[in-house]
Amino acid sequence: MPAYLTLIIAVVLETIGTSALTASQQFTRLAPSALTLVAYALSFYFLSLTLRHMPVGVVYALWSGLGIICIAAIGYLVFGQKLDLPAVLGMLMIGGGIAVIQVFSNTTPH
Repeated sequence: MPAYLTLIIAVVLETIGTSALTASQQFTRLAPSALTLVAYALSFYFLSLTLRHMPVGVVYALWSGLGIICIAAIGYLVFGQKLDLPAVLGMLMIGGGIAVIQVFSNTTPH
């Protein structure tokens, strides 16, 4: 499976797990709690597959950065959480960092 596909799957699963973590209400609701655990476990499995093709530092930067951006969007759209201007600017910088890695780094497959 291509490295970017396993990375995207890992990000999606991590985002699902974090969303379910919010819905679990501190692990007091069974279904969201179980979904959190399963989604995180699968996310780490797919993350480990990505590590076959890219260095751990780059993989973790991409996984966590994309996860931050995705969960912030879900927090806004699903949970009604608002972000102030500094938070939005910070996330834009994270996105910029991801773009720099993708365009200029030789450590990622192109």
